[in-house]
Amino acid sequence: MKFRQQQVHCLSPSGLHRMAYTEWGERDNPRVLVCVHGLTRNGRDFDDLAAALAGDYRVICPDVVGRGQSDHLRDAADYAMPQYLADMVTLIARLGVERVDWLGTSMGGLIGMALASLDGSPIKRLLLNDVGPVINDQALRRIAAYTGADPTWASFDEAVAYVREISAPFGDLSAEQWRQLTASSVARRADGRWGFLYDPGIALAFEKVLDGPNIDLWPFYDRITCPTLVIRGALSDLLSVDVWRQMGERGPRARLAEAPGVGHAPMFLEARQIAIVRDFLLTP
Repeated sequence: MKFRQQQVHCLSPSGLHRMAYTEWGERDNPRVLVCVHGLTRNGRDFDDLAAALAGDYRVICPDVVGRGQSDHLRDAADYAMPQYLADMVTLIARLGVERVDWLGTSMGGLIGMALASLDGSPIKRLLLNDVGPVINDQALRRIAAYTGADPTWASFDEAVAYVREISAPFGDLSAEQWRQLTASSVARRADGRWGFLYDPGIALAFEKVLDGPNIDLWPFYDRITCPTLVIRGALSDLLSVDVWRQMGERGPRARLAEAPGVGHAPMFLEARQIAIVRDFLLTP
């Protein structure tokens, strides 16, 4: 099944920007799943999952502003949670639905957690992929080491090798899967070299997080009341076992699942991981 490439215009303090998204499944299906990616990734990460669920769901996979095919913001200081939340509310309004299910990987999970914690939230089921209310500082610094950089490569194959290196925690993926993940996240530039699609300016807000106090989002998590699933990569350096288990005991008392052989984060490119999502969404 093929996707449709769509876009919606959103508002920031410095003006309008375009947020791109892919849409899978029937447009009149009232059952909608929004899948939101991690910090430097994009909505095409969910191609395999969306294709598997498109018979049951209308699946929406946005490129968060500054990533993928979406516009870059004029002011990098706006790459922060208030902007991301506003954009997602605009997207849901564009879809013409009252309620959605939400799957968020890493940053996408934090956006979902914040949105689900609000009174009157449109989220009816929440899936958090390898992220929780407390984030391991060591993992944040590992991610920060490459987020603010803007590397380029002479060939696509060099780009693939770099993505495999920095994204090794994704697990033992095939050569074709690595090429798939790279193809959606890089592009050839005017000088002929290849570079990432994301705006290096997203690192500005990220660096402020590293310089601030430890991240504690329990007050948000504890306000969530919708059915919740937390998927942890068994080798994750971002979501600790202790925090993961606590998420099953407080707030929405999430159902817990673990993806073996994977760190941060499961990418839903294999049948076992897709089955975890399908079972949670489609089991009454």
